[in-house]
Amino acid sequence: MTELATMDFHPQPQAGRPKPWAFPAPERGTLDNGLTLLHCDRPGQQVVAVEVLLAAPLDAEPAGLDGIATIMARAFSEGTDKLSAEEFAAELERCGATLDAHADHPGVRLSLEVPVSRLPKALGLLADALRAPAFTESEIERLVRNRLDEIPHESANPARRAAKELSRELFPATSRMSRPRQGTEETVQKIDAAGVRAFYDRYVRPATSTAVIVGDLTGVDLDGLLAETLGAWTGSSAEPRPVPPVTADDTGRVIIVDRPGAVQTQLLIGRVGSDRHDRVWPAQVLGTYCLGGTLTSRLDRVLREEKGYTYGVRAFGQVMRSAPDGTGIAMLAISGSVDTPNTGPALDDLWKVLRTLAADGLTDAERDVAVQNLVGVAPLKFETAAAVAGTLADQVEQYLPDDYQATLYQQLAATGTVEATAAAVSAFPVDRLVTVLVGDATQVEEPVKALGIGEVTVVAAE
Repeated sequence: MTELATMDFHPQPQAGRPKPWAFPAPERGTLDNGLTLLHCDRPGQQVVAVEVLLAAPLDAEPAGLDGIATIMARAFSEGTDKLSAEEFAAELERCGATLDAHADHPGVRLSLEVPVSRLPKALGLLADALRAPAFTESEIERLVRNRLDEIPHESANPARRAAKELSRELFPATSRMSRPRQGTEETVQKIDAAGVRAFYDRYVRPATSTAVIVGDLTGVDLDGLLAETLGAWTGSSAEPRPVPPVTADDTGRVIIVDRPGAVQTQLLIGRVGSDRHDRVWPAQVLGTYCLGGTLTSRLDRVLREEKGYTYGVRAFGQVMRSAPDGTGIAMLAISGSVDTPNTGPALDDLWKVLRTLAADGLTDAERDVAVQNLVGVAPLKFETAAAVAGTLADQVEQYLPDDYQATLYQQLAATGTVEATAAAVSAFPVDRLVTVLVGDATQVEEPVKALGIGEVTVVAAE
């Protein structure tokens, strides 16, 4: 008689106990050359993220040379005193690394991602780029040409054109914030290698810079590695540049950027408010999310689901610049696009949503969904080293404590419906909003004037 075969089964895995999550806490230090360092060991994150923040803000750009910080940022990956642009790119590729850089109002930021096994080589390349960038005339000229080629495309993009007009309207002409971050055709074409080198020499040095390193650093001699790479970058000591005050005019008004024949109207409605140092920020984040943070938020329920005016409308707050004394500004805005014939009705309904919010407030259900979406998904949002490094770098740029993000989630969870309502109403007062419309003025001007939401001005598209 044949015996039946038997099988041994492994015990069924049991789910472990859920562990409380908090945003990772970095360790902070200073290298001998004055470079501030934040590092965060994230076991399992085999791709390391490095952010380097340079105290070269846009308002430091020389008069008439708007965009020079952007050209300098892009030129960091275009060769060093040891490697040509092509050789530098090839070495990065051999490391499996990516290096990006951009300039914004707080300063210039370089972002490196690389497998931890290639971290020493990649950090060496990054250090060389910071220590001795080539800034050759031919490469700077090429970068200037590339930037000039981008400008017409940006002007043709309705969303970019609306953002440009809103900045021009909100801030005085003397403020760097009133002008395009990456410069205009008039200013960019004046940039040359000598100017880029002078800007670098004046503002780029380790003593006023910060490096953030996040990833699985198990077995990495970080102190030794930094001493050989970023620690070998030298430069004079200097105090950070003072942050000048910013004024803004958010008197309620409408500016129509005329695009004859446009089948859609781009909407950008905004004003300025305080930054993350303000105690109302968590409630403002929550209230703004309830208003227009996702497809199920109030603006979308009315303008998209009920009326069918748009594919989506978003409300958001974005920090533009902070200061060591805790002052700063953020852009508070509502953006989206609607079909041209429904521009007037859509704006009318949008203002009705804001008035209803002020009169009746948010519901507890809206608040609960927003908390779940903002706080509940945080562990997934910060699953990668790059996400953690980017947020830590944001905190440094905005002069926030290292535990700010962790505290923010606790504050969001503790914020009530009444607080969130008050913050959202304060962020978007119906009589203090600057509305920019990019569309066909012949079709939208009169319907918009009839709404009475502010004086209407028509400007020509560039």
